[in-house]
Amino acid sequence: MTDYTEIFSHDKCEEIFPSDRADRFFEALFGDAEEGAYDISLEFAGNEDSVLRFDFQLKQRPGKCLACNLTTGLPQVFERHPIIDVKGVARAVESEAGLAPESLQWSLGRTVQVSSKLHVIPLMLTIA
Repeated sequence: MTDYTEIFSHDKCEEIFPSDRADRFFEALFGDAEEGAYDISLEFAGNEDSVLRFDFQLKQRPGKCLACNLTTGLPQVFERHPIIDVKGVARAVESEAGLAPESLQWSLGRTVQVSSKLHVIPLMLTIA
């Protein structure tokens, strides 16, 4: 049985989804990375049966208001945005896990407000 927790450490998730993508995302949306209210990171959240679960964590930036931003519609934006590149994240996870190419089907869940300073968008990767 594969230990995905060992494979998808914080450092490996940072390699798959580098922290600078948040700045590039806001640069594309607003023309200025400083306009972004949160940083985006990827964290492994566990696995059950044939589903690997990751979280896109949206962490409030100092002096900004995460709760004031509309994060509920972000899953639909993340699905299509080339800088976030969810499909590319899925392909990188396949590679790191030693899975066959195109063997993971991905879907994003609804935004979860963990706290006023942390929102999470679940990413479920199902092994086909």
